[in-house]
This record gives sequence, structure tokens and C-alpha cells, in this order.
Amino acid sequence: MEITEVRISLRNDDKLKAFASVTFDDCFVVRGLKIIEGAGGSTFVAMPSRKRNDGTYQDIAHPVNNQTRQKIEARILSEYAKEVARLEAGEASYSSGDDH
Repeated sequence: MEITEVRISLRNDDKLKAFASVTFDDCFVVRGLKIIEGAGGSTFVAMPSRKRNDGTYQDIAHPVNNQTRQKIEARILSEYAKEVARLEAGEASYSSGDDH
């Protein structure tokens, strides 16, 4: 299974830096991944989730092993870095918020 496309929608927010969607093998897409800035300024990818009745969150799509999680996260963060560079060069802009 190969990642064939990653789309990044930048956000102008303190913690939520972007939404991402990932396409696998040009035939299956997962939307609603979030790029979050955590403690100390590090960024990480949060899988799509839904809020449960008790207030906790449950992933609705996620890798079943750490190797796959690392592969997906590395690709998303790489594409995020490229999009941030485009933003800084004036070639991209923040998203309006309705495209995740």
C-alpha cells in the first residue's frame, strides 16, 4: 500500500496547524487528519476521531501498527513543511476552514 497523495489545508491557529487528507493507491482516501502543535513546539498527526458521549475521543480511522503510523506521519509532516514554506514564500495561504 502506497501513499499516492497528501493534501494539506493550513490553519491560522495556535494548536491546530493544518488538516490533512491522505490517498492510498489512488483509490482510498482518509480525510480529517489533524496536524497539531504539542508541548515544546513539536508537531504530530492526530487521526480522524469522533467525540464520545463521555467526552473522550475515539479514532475512527487509524493504522494498526507503529511502522505504518510512522510512515503516514512522516509523509504528512513532510508535505506540511513544504506547504509552510510555500506560505512563507507567498505562494500559499491559510484555508478558509470548510475544506477538511
